[in-house]
Amino acid sequence: MKHLKKTGIMGGTFNPIHMGHLIIAETAREQFALDEVLFLPSGVPYMKDSKEVLPGKIRMEMTGLAIRENPFFAVSGMEVEREGCTYTYETLEILREQNPDTEYYFILGADSLWMIENWKNPERIFSACHILAAVRDEKVSEDMEKQAAYLREKFGADILLLQTGKIEISSSMIRGLCRERKSIRYLVPEAVYNYIAKNGLYGEF
Repeated sequence: MKHLKKTGIMGGTFNPIHMGHLIIAETAREQFALDEVLFLPSGVPYMKDSKEVLPGKIRMEMTGLAIRENPFFAVSGMEVEREGCTYTYETLEILREQNPDTEYYFILGADSLWMIENWKNPERIFSACHILAAVRDEKVSEDMEKQAAYLREKFGADILLLQTGKIEISSSMIRGLCRERKSIRYLVPEAVYNYIAKNGLYGEF
């Protein structure tokens, strides 16, 4: 039987990408023996206020800088380059059609396990990939297992819990620190820090 390539999908606005994203991606790669993790910056984020989101080209450049030293990480511009709103189910179906020898593992944060049912065509997301949901602590783990069981029952979803530990970093926190002219060093990779500083993104700091 032919071995299917195992590819993790790390989707997100990445506004900006930060160390938390990289830790979760690397943990997923190791725990589930993924061959690679593909970072997919979103195009037009239909569930967010686009006025607060930097252009896709800039977010993609920062993502490329963040992952460049990890040979198991890659970045794709397929959502950034697509016109109009981009939907996860469409992206996954395109990837599966282009790469029939690949099994996809979609990586998401704990909160998204409750939100994914409201995404566009969630049943098509679940049929196109495995879900790796990041767990922060034991209490959340119990709640997540219940939610995962609910989604398995309703959609036939294959949901696996990813043990990441608590990561108290968010893109909104980083943008807030920038506006307050406080340091974001060590919250983002050094190359991303320099890119933000050089281009005056999110306000000076």
